[in-house]
Amino acid sequence: MRKILIVDDEINIGILLSKFLTRNSFSVSTATSGVSAMEYLAKEYYDLVLCDYRLEDTDGKEMLIKIKEKYPRTGVIIITGYSDIKLAVELIKLGAYDYITKPLYPDEILNTINKSIETQMALNDAALPEVSEAPKQRAQKQQLYNQTDNFVAGQSNASRHLLKQIQLVAPTSYSVILTGESGTGKESVAKAIHLNSPRKDNPFVAMDCGSLTKELAGSEFFGHEKGSFTGALYTKIGHFEMANGGTLFLDEVGNLSYDIQAALLRTVQERKIKRIGSTKEIDLDVRIIVATNENLANAIQKGKFREDLYHRFNEFSIDLPPLSQRGRDILIFANTFLEVANQELGRSVQGFSQEVEDCFLTYNWPGNVRELKNVIRRATLLTENQEIQLKALPLEISTYARANAIENTMSRNERPRDLKNAALEAEYDAILKVLREVNFNKTKAAKILNIDRKTLYNKMRAINLEK
Repeated sequence: MRKILIVDDEINIGILLSKFLTRNSFSVSTATSGVSAMEYLAKEYYDLVLCDYRLEDTDGKEMLIKIKEKYPRTGVIIITGYSDIKLAVELIKLGAYDYITKPLYPDEILNTINKSIETQMALNDAALPEVSEAPKQRAQKQQLYNQTDNFVAGQSNASRHLLKQIQLVAPTSYSVILTGESGTGKESVAKAIHLNSPRKDNPFVAMDCGSLTKELAGSEFFGHEKGSFTGALYTKIGHFEMANGGTLFLDEVGNLSYDIQAALLRTVQERKIKRIGSTKEIDLDVRIIVATNENLANAIQKGKFREDLYHRFNEFSIDLPPLSQRGRDILIFANTFLEVANQELGRSVQGFSQEVEDCFLTYNWPGNVRELKNVIRRATLLTENQEIQLKALPLEISTYARANAIENTMSRNERPRDLKNAALEAEYDAILKVLREVNFNKTKAAKILNIDRKTLYNKMRAINLEK
């Protein structure tokens, strides 16, 4: 039976939660202060602490820090009546599994608790058993967030699933294939795997295979000796040798030519290399993580990618979800990128207007996390006030949001009965559809619609898409 500790200075809430969770087969204890909660934790192990953010003698943040330092195997969920996205970001960074607001809904609480315990079990399975190593484990987890732009620090189901996969595969020596759209953060995930592995103190070497030519491939992968070919003016260490003992990340591996793939296969199988121009073999101990936005299974069918190499790489695979599928995580990532942009640019922008937040949640983010980060860096530079306003965003993003609002308004209204209005609505629907298809590039849209740009501008103004 899983054990839960409820920490809330409102006795009635503690009693209600205790009864509800007991009925759902949990063993429950209740504490009314931070001090008494730490006494409970010192006496016995709890799978989860459900802690109110505002306590008389402390707050949820301080409790979270203490619990994670002393009892890293215990999951923590913070409950509060004060919905604050910045606080949520901070708590998740510090190791909270989730953050829920009052009023509390039984189904939501039960679902969150079950997922928290499931995730914590997976983390515990991947962690080293010695309690004395807890600070080291916590430092590794903190690195996971700090060194990956908080890419995995979301609260959506997609983010939690991604984090669980990272934590499960990181301690192993498996080769990993990362798939997903461009800009979803594949290198960040590769770094997270490396930093949470036994290789974390050894090199992480990233290599872009997208523009690698056949002539340069051997030298880039394996290195060369001085004078081994025309232009070899010095000895060069290749990426495999640089990553020895650590992790080699090969980005856009699907772009490698068939000949280069054959050379890679031999290296992966034999775990040895020779620099070009050398007879000395160098033993390798390298974990390989590869990334692609192509479907390698299709590439194999077309004869563009070696099936034997694919199976060497594919000991474990992770598919990264696009940003548009990560719900309100977008706001968590946005606030994190804002902090980074403030430090980089010497600004002190505090947040985003409601209009901007709504826009972020509406936009389809074809460039994914990379696009969001760049948009926020640009907006931070353009903002002189405390909040980023809609005018600081690129036009295609604010226009997209307005288009969505207009389309929603149209869909809520009664369908027109007269032919003139019906024709106008059909025309506006066509304009919106094409604009979306070309990501609001007006020149392309006008060409597809077979009208000139001026006519398109006028029609967009008619539906408030252009000001």
